[in-house]
Amino acid sequence: MPSMLCAHVPFSRLGESLDFLVERRLNPEIFLSAQMLEALVPEQVQAVAGALRANGLTATIHAPFIDLNPGSDEQLLREATRLRFRQVAEVACIIKPRVMVFHPGYDRWRYGERQESWLRHSIPLWREILDLTVDSGCTVAVENIFEEEPSTLVALIEAIDSPRFRHCFDTGHWNLFHKVSMEEWFSLLGPYIVETHIHDNAGTRDDHAPIGDGTIDFGTFFTLLAQYAPDAVWTIEAHSRENLERALQCLMPFI
Repeated sequence: MPSMLCAHVPFSRLGESLDFLVERRLNPEIFLSAQMLEALVPEQVQAVAGALRANGLTATIHAPFIDLNPGSDEQLLREATRLRFRQVAEVACIIKPRVMVFHPGYDRWRYGERQESWLRHSIPLWREILDLTVDSGCTVAVENIFEEEPSTLVALIEAIDSPRFRHCFDTGHWNLFHKVSMEEWFSLLGPYIVETHIHDNAGTRDDHAPIGDGTIDFGTFFTLLAQYAPDAVWTIEAHSRENLERALQCLMPFI
């Protein structure tokens, strides 16, 4: 049984999704795109926070990620990333999410043997975001994206060395890029997992399909999750209402 069950919802669709979320007893994982952050005003965020509280819902937040990289060798890209991360941290201080998920930005095909450079550039921004979100009480979690194995995420989490800096395990991304088994991944990062993104694919594209529509062994996944991270937030990352409904039905045997 998850400690919290969430569904991916863009901020712009939160109002129209509220009744559905309440009916299904789902909490939103609010996705904030860069474009949305540019347009947001504090009154909008406060209204959302009030609506969530009034309906007994708790949120998580997914930060923007396209073209952002806190560990980039290019200073201008790091500054753009810093701006977006600071903006989403301001939203978190109003909504007070349980977890705030970020993409870490590492890709071995771009960085090659320069992992240490990426790590060195990343650390200051993550510490800044942790400082900015102390009052929100949220945990900052880095999600696996292109990682084939978990060493870069382990190095980052150990370097930050904070109980509020943890891991979000994405099942679909693991299936697309992994070079190690799920058991090995969990043996290294399982105790750090505070949230998981649950969706399926056949290993060829990021389909965000309901479990059972792809090749992921969810029996093994839920066994490992219960062993290493029984209190993790479960987030269904479906990109349509139809897939969300189907994903909920498929998830029931595991709840």
